[in-house]
Amino acid sequence: MSRRLPVILLLVVLPLWLAASYGLRYGFMEDARWVGVCVDEAARWECSLRSSLGWMIHFKVLGWSAVATALLAFVLPGRLGRCLAVLALLVGFPALALYNTTLAVFAAVIAALRLVRATAR
Repeated sequence: MSRRLPVILLLVVLPLWLAASYGLRYGFMEDARWVGVCVDEAARWECSLRSSLGWMIHFKVLGWSAVATALLAFVLPGRLGRCLAVLALLVGFPALALYNTTLAVFAAVIAALRLVRATAR
């Protein structure tokens, strides 16, 4: 397996993940059709999911999770730190799209710095 394959895979997956997050934001959270459906039929599971996601956005759960994971990744050495940095990016990108930009930017920068940090040999 090439050393570049994980980097290429990450560079392909992250933009797709960000696009899916924006699709969730504009297609589910901000779509007027879903607002109308959830006003009329609040008991639907889609409306419950939308409400829970709204509370997660309000309390900045994704943003704080991304920051905590990125900080942990930054201090942990080796493969575990790199894996946590990738996880921080995967949590931080939806936070960028879902109104937690302030926290998510810091998490993305910290995680990216962890990924490009040279390893001790």
